Amino acid sequence: MSAIPLAVRWLQRLEWRRGFFAWARTDGVTWVYIFKVLAAAFITLWLAMRLELPQPRTAMITVFIVMQPQSGHVFAKSFYRVLGTLAGSAMMVVLIALFAQNSELFLPSLALWVGLCSAGAMRYRTFRAYGFVLAGYTAAMIGLPVLQHPDQAFMAAVWRVLEIALGILVSTFVSAAILPQSASAAMRNALYQRFGVFAGVVVDALRGDSERERFENSNVRFIAEAVGLESLRNVTAFEDPHMRRRSGRLVRMNSEFMAITTRFNALHRLLERLRTRSSAPILDAIEPGLATLIELLQPYVGRALTDADALRLTLELAAYKDGLQAQVRGLRAHYLATAPSDADLLDFHTAFELLYRFIDEMHDYAQTHASLAAHRHQREQWDEPYVAQTSWLVSAAAGVRAATVLLLLGSFWLLNDWPSGAMMTLIATVTVGLSAASPNPKRMAFQMACGTAVGAFIGFFETFFVFPWIDGFALLCMVLAPVFVLGAFLSSRPAYAGYGVGLLVFFAIGSVPNNLTLYDPYSFINDYIGMVVGMFVCAAAGAIILPPNSRWLWCRLEQALREQVLFAISGRLRGVGSAFESRTRDLLHQAYGLAAGNRQVQHQLMGWMFTVLEIGHAVIELRKEQANAPVHPAYAESQPWRQAIRVMGRALARLFLQPSASNHERALIAVDHAIARVQATDEPFARHFDTSVLRRAQSYLHFIRSSLLDPQSPLATARELPDAQ
Repeated sequence: MSAIPLAVRWLQRLEWRRGFFAWARTDGVTWVYIFKVLAAAFITLWLAMRLELPQPRTAMITVFIVMQPQSGHVFAKSFYRVLGTLAGSAMMVVLIALFAQNSELFLPSLALWVGLCSAGAMRYRTFRAYGFVLAGYTAAMIGLPVLQHPDQAFMAAVWRVLEIALGILVSTFVSAAILPQSASAAMRNALYQRFGVFAGVVVDALRGDSERERFENSNVRFIAEAVGLESLRNVTAFEDPHMRRRSGRLVRMNSEFMAITTRFNALHRLLERLRTRSSAPILDAIEPGLATLIELLQPYVGRALTDADALRLTLELAAYKDGLQAQVRGLRAHYLATAPSDADLLDFHTAFELLYRFIDEMHDYAQTHASLAAHRHQREQWDEPYVAQTSWLVSAAAGVRAATVLLLLGSFWLLNDWPSGAMMTLIATVTVGLSAASPNPKRMAFQMACGTAVGAFIGFFETFFVFPWIDGFALLCMVLAPVFVLGAFLSSRPAYAGYGVGLLVFFAIGSVPNNLTLYDPYSFINDYIGMVVGMFVCAAAGAIILPPNSRWLWCRLEQALREQVLFAISGRLRGVGSAFESRTRDLLHQAYGLAAGNRQVQHQLMGWMFTVLEIGHAVIELRKEQANAPVHPAYAESQPWRQAIRVMGRALARLFLQPSASNHERALIAVDHAIARVQATDEPFARHFDTSVLRRAQSYLHFIRSSLLDPQSPLATARELPDAQ
C-alpha cells in the first residue's frame, strides 16, 4: 500500500520536470532574454554615467538594438553596428566640412546618403543590412543636432562611437556569460530536423497522398529554411570555431538540399501529371522503383538526421543507386512488352532519369552531412556560394522613401524653425532606417509610433513625478525596469516587435535621464510630439511612396522570377546550378513575404517558382550534357540536334520574358523539333540512360515539353494571353 503513494509522487515529479523543461525551451528562453536585456542595459547605463559620457542613453539604446536571444546574433549585429557607425560618422564629418554654412546643400546631401544606405539595407537583408541602416541614421543623429554648431561635429562623432562601443562591449559580455544561447546549436538542430520533414514529404508524395496546398506549404518552409540557414551560417562564424571550420560544407549542404528539393519537385509534378492523365500502365511500370525508395526513406521520416544516420543513409543510397540501373532495364523490358506509345515511353524514361538524378544528389547531400563529424574533410572545398538576388527596383524604392522623408521633414524644420524639428527629422530618419528591410514598413513605422506614444505617457509621469523623489542608481533601475521588461517582451514577439522597439528605444531617447537631468516639460512634450509625428510620416510614406506590398512590386518580382530561366540559359556554366537555385528561392522568399495575406498572389508566385525551377534545371542539365559529351562527330557543335536546342533556348527566353499564346506555341514547336532532331541522331553508345548522352537529353527535352503543357502551371494561363501583353 505504501508503494502506491510513492509511485504517484514519482510520476508527479516526473510530470513537473517535463513541464518545466517544456517551459524552459519556449517561454523560458524569452524570460532569460529579458533578464539579459535588463542586466546589459543597467550595467551600460551605470558605466556611461560613471565615465561621464555626454549621452549615456545612447549607450543604453545600443543595448536594446543589439541584444538578441542568441549570442551569435549579438556578435554579428555588434560587428556590423560598429562598421555602420564608423561609416556614418566619417560621412557626417565630411558633409559638415563641405556644407557647414549651407543647409540648402547639406540637407539634400544627407538625404542622398540616407537613401543610399536604406537601399543597401534592402539589398542585404541579413545583419549586413543593419550596417547600412546604422551608416544612414548615425550620420543624421550626429549631423542634425550640430548643424548650427559645425565646430562640434567631430567631437560629437567621437563621443557617439565611444558610447556605442561601450554598449556593444557590455551586450556581448552579458550575452556570452549569462546563460548563453548558441546560434550554432540552433543551426545544428535545424540541419538535423529538416531532412526528416523532407523525407516525410517525399514518402507521402510518392504514395500519392500529398495534397497540393500541403505540398506548397512544405516547399515554402524549405525555401525559408534555405534562406535562413545561410544567414545563420554567417552568424555562427562569429561565435563557434567548429562551425567556422565547416563553413564550406554548410554552404554545400544548403546548395545540395535545394538541389534535391528541386529534383523531387520535378519528379513529383511529373507523377502528378501522369496520375491526372490516368496513365495506369506507366504508373504501374514505375511503381516498383518508387516502392524501393519509399521503403528506404520510411525509417527517417520525422527523425533528426544525426551524423551517424547520415552515414548509414549514404551507404543505403549507394546500394540503391547501384541496383537502380539493372532494375530500370528489367522494368523497361517488361513495359516494352505492353507496346507503349512513343510519348508514354518517353514519360517512362523521363521519370526514371529524374529518379536517378534525385537519388544521386540525395547521396551527395548525405555524404556532406556525414562529413560534419570530421573537423577536416575534402568536401569542405566548395566554390559555389549562395547567391542572393534582390530586385534593384525594390532597393531603389526603399532609398527613395528614406530620402523623401528626410527632405520633407528637414525642409519643414528649417522653414518654420520649430525647436523640436531636429528631433522630428532625426527620429523619422531612424524609423525609416529601422523599417527599411521590413516587408511592411508602413506597419512597422505605425507600431513604433504607437509604442513611442505609450512611452511618452509613461515617461512624462516618471520624469516629472517619480525621478525627483528617487535617490541613487538602484532606485532608478527599479523605476525603469517595468518599462524595459514590457518593451523587451513585446520585441521578442514578431507580431508586436514594432511596439517593443518603439517603447524601448524612444522611451530611452526621451525619458532616460542623463548625468545632468533637466526638468523642462515644454521641451519634453515637444520632443515626443516630434517623434510621433515623424513616425507617422514614415508610416504614410510607406503606404504612399512605392509601397513594397503593392501589386506593382509583386508583378516586378514575378518578372524577376521568370527571368531566372534566362540566367539558366545564358549564365556561366561553372556554378550555374547552385546560383540558379539560390537566386530563384531568394526571389520567391522576398515576394512571398511581401504578398503576405494575399493567398491568390502567393499561389501564383509558387506556381511560377515550380515552373521556373523545372524548366531552368532541365536547361542546365542539357547544357552540362553538351559540355561533357565525348569527342565524337555525333556530339559536334554543328549537329542539327545541338542547333535545335539553341533555337529552343531562344524560344524559352522569349516565352518567359513575355508570356503569350504565340510565344508559348513557338516554344512548344521548338521543343518538339529538338526532340525529333535528337531521336534522328545516331550515337556510338547503347540507348540506356546511364550510357547515352542523347537518351538523357531526350528525357530532359520531354520533361520541358510536359512542363510547358502542365494544366496546373501558370503557363496554362499564358497560352490564352494575347501577344500584346
